[in-house]
Amino acid sequence: MRIFVCLFFLLSAPAAIAQCGGSFAGFVEGLKTEAVAAGHDPATVERFFASARQDGSVLKADRAQGVFQKPFVEFSRRLISQNRIDMGRKMAKKYDAVFDRIEAQYGVSRGVLLAFWAFETDYGGFQGNFNTLNALVTLAHDCRRPDLFRPQVFAALELYERGGFDPATTTGAWAGEIGMVQMLPRDILENGVDADGDGKVRLKTSAPDALTSGGKMLSHLGWRAGEPWLQEITLPEGFDWSVTGPAQSRTVGQWQQMGVRARAGGLGDPGLAASVILPQGRKGPAFLAYPNFRVYFEWNQSFVYVMTAAYFATRLEGAQVYDAGDPEPGLSGPQMKDLQRKLAARGYDVGAVDGILGARTRAAVQAEQARLGLPADAWPTPELLSRL
Repeated sequence: MRIFVCLFFLLSAPAAIAQCGGSFAGFVEGLKTEAVAAGHDPATVERFFASARQDGSVLKADRAQGVFQKPFVEFSRRLISQNRIDMGRKMAKKYDAVFDRIEAQYGVSRGVLLAFWAFETDYGGFQGNFNTLNALVTLAHDCRRPDLFRPQVFAALELYERGGFDPATTTGAWAGEIGMVQMLPRDILENGVDADGDGKVRLKTSAPDALTSGGKMLSHLGWRAGEPWLQEITLPEGFDWSVTGPAQSRTVGQWQQMGVRARAGGLGDPGLAASVILPQGRKGPAFLAYPNFRVYFEWNQSFVYVMTAAYFATRLEGAQVYDAGDPEPGLSGPQMKDLQRKLAARGYDVGAVDGILGARTRAAVQAEQARLGLPADAWPTPELLSRL
């Protein structure tokens, strides 16, 4: 799921237009007014918004994302099935020439795109049946994340003007993404590619178009050609856990001097920056995350999703199953929320109290572990909660 912040339309909108909330009909009228003021043909704008309706099922889906509360080992085992591995290898062979062209042009390895293709739509098998315009307008009207979705409404209008979007029939995911690798309208405008040469960008029915567009988007977001993204590692006894986490970086050579080793094969270029990541603490699996790993967060902001997608990409390219270790028991959803409230009360910015162990909560946990003299591996445990 590709979510990003684009403030152009938000900042350029007339101040009198409500940015979210209030009457839904009035909100849509405000969108129309804003579109016309931006130079769109009034008749076209009327046709585009004619079928727009608020969709309660979209809001329900937006609020029901409890799966991201699951720890990495459980989450990854849930998403990575043998069927997805087998199908990934089959698709890699079927579209071998397409993946070769993508890697040559954009530098994105096939495993990366195959993993997104698998997780987003099961290789195109289920792309979502939510009306895309209704989803985008509903989420733009909702005051939880209007700045994320309002610009996408106008991007969809532009796609409509170009003949690439039907307000009444275009469907996709609940958050407004379209096609086999689930791209938002703005992404399609900027990165859509007609890779099969039929004169149209068809992300729902053309695997070459969808995969190439995804590769171009990752390149646009900063993917570095020929570099790794994630690698399983082993750590020595007595390792300093406080230096782990995505916010802390050293060169591969420096990590090697500290005893970091690849579980299989060798590590990347000694000069590359990298971070040691312990998704379930010092007793669970360990990974070295390279600069390309950060690009994943431009596609999806969930830490556990990003870890799983990045790891699955390595599996599809031949990596072995990770060593799960024996992680310490974590916290339940209610316990995690309790922890987040306690951390917030101590002045930490943990974002929303949502029970999800995201980057900000991890950083706060690690800081408190260090303060309390606990192993600072950023994995919250019942002991930490009790100590707080």
